[in-house]
Amino acid sequence: MSNPNGELSFEQYLKRNVQEVEQALPGCVPSNWNIPAPLHESFLYSLMAGGKRLRPILVLAAAESVGGQAEAALPAACAIEMIHTYSLVHDDLPAMDNDDFRRGKPTNHKLYGEAMAILAGDALLTHAFYTVVQSSRKHGVPAEAVLTVVEELAQYAGLPGMVGGQAADMLGEQGETSLEQLQYIHEHKTGDLIVASLRAGGYISGASEEQIDALTTFGRQIGLAFQIQDDVLDVEGEQAVTGKPKGSDEKSGKVTFPYFMGMDASKKEIERLTFEAKEALTAGSIPYPERLLQLADYLMKRNH
Repeated sequence: MSNPNGELSFEQYLKRNVQEVEQALPGCVPSNWNIPAPLHESFLYSLMAGGKRLRPILVLAAAESVGGQAEAALPAACAIEMIHTYSLVHDDLPAMDNDDFRRGKPTNHKLYGEAMAILAGDALLTHAFYTVVQSSRKHGVPAEAVLTVVEELAQYAGLPGMVGGQAADMLGEQGETSLEQLQYIHEHKTGDLIVASLRAGGYISGASEEQIDALTTFGRQIGLAFQIQDDVLDVEGEQAVTGKPKGSDEKSGKVTFPYFMGMDASKKEIERLTFEAKEALTAGSIPYPERLLQLADYLMKRNH
């Protein structure tokens, strides 16, 4: 993998890292495990369904930003993508968001049935913790660092984190939810796994406390900017690009930033948060911030 100051353009860097992650993901399941075929197919269907691979790329870029090897962080990157994918499989279920399509393809339960989709989600979450440990087993990352990553993943993906945010999202409806509650939803449902990705890359590369703090601030700000951008794209985006019908949040009664603040203010907030995120990295503790800074700009300008 690359030196953080390598010659690749950002687009090439992104493409190469996405390929690295996508090549590694299927191999995270040991080939000698005896697994019921429909479960394995359902598991891989959603895991390999494409997407931006933002979270694993943040793990790798964070590792490089403090002078570490992205390769040693690859198992953690794959683990976080599994947690993200499980959350999408379960979010799409009839009892939750009841979606028939994701990224332009039928959702897991539409192909494999609800029971198998639930089990595939269970398997993705469980297997994430097996996978993250391989950073230590295969790449010699100190067990103490991996232990911290495992503990934080359970927290950031769990009760006070992503699951808590998802519960708050289900409990909230337009007209009943305050802006403060909406920020709680976004901070935890989306932001926490982004923060966990950056911290994981940092820990695996032996980051100092000051560096972990800088990566956390960066993650918190881009996590919120990312979700506001999603809200904006739901109103303005084209279905062919975003993969979901235009205005689907409004139709399902979901609270969004444009609902509270309007479009112009929402776009200004994305810019402000992105600026603050980049400031956290350029304050001096992160030796190679270039790729993370490029990622922040890329996310602000994305159309899906």
